[in-house]
Amino acid sequence: MAGSSYSVFNAMVDIVASPGKAFDEVKQHTAWLWWPLLITILLACGLFMFYYNWVDFEWLVEENIRNIPVERRAESADAARQFMQPGRMMWTTIIAIVVMTVVIYTIQSTYLHLANKITTGADIGYGSWFSFTVWSSFVGVFGTVAAFVLILMADSNQLSSESLAVLSLNSLLVHASPGEPWFRWASSLTLIHFWSIFLMSIGFARWTGADIIKSTVIAVVPWALVFGIWALMV
Repeated sequence: MAGSSYSVFNAMVDIVASPGKAFDEVKQHTAWLWWPLLITILLACGLFMFYYNWVDFEWLVEENIRNIPVERRAESADAARQFMQPGRMMWTTIIAIVVMTVVIYTIQSTYLHLANKITTGADIGYGSWFSFTVWSSFVGVFGTVAAFVLILMADSNQLSSESLAVLSLNSLLVHASPGEPWFRWASSLTLIHFWSIFLMSIGFARWTGADIIKSTVIAVVPWALVFGIWALMV
């Protein structure tokens, strides 16, 4: 067990360097969740505030119109140009980040809370599972930082928002273009998901006493269902 001088900032380092130690500590300090939660949200919002003020917006609008299926392009072009304004796009994205982050974390926490009750019965409340979800997802900041680096190193300011998913399977392996069947699927599944699942597997085992195989299955199931069903629909 870490000493009394252990802080939330130590936990932010250890969630990468020593996950077991971090999970042992954050289990006792549920209120610490606000730090990783706010950092995750603010960094992601900051990325898109920077992006929409940096990108060649006229190019971005026309690029999005080019990605509309040909049969709908003519009728949708004017509406797209009218809707896609820098300020509107920026604030829509920021609101979506905040809302979707809370919604996804709430669903994940509810799932873990129920999975614990059914499989181990450990005395852990819902609030603790929300904290667990926030901490196991905190490594998502590395994806945001990678997007910042991509922008800063870009040769021009003609860069699509999809390109910011530097650690996605599409960027790393699939290389599908917008409009192709696997583009959205591969752009949404990132290395961060696998890292987060790895952390959840370790953390669930530490918190509940379940063996690592059971913990890994519990961590994998929701994401396997989401991306598995999505893949079948592609």
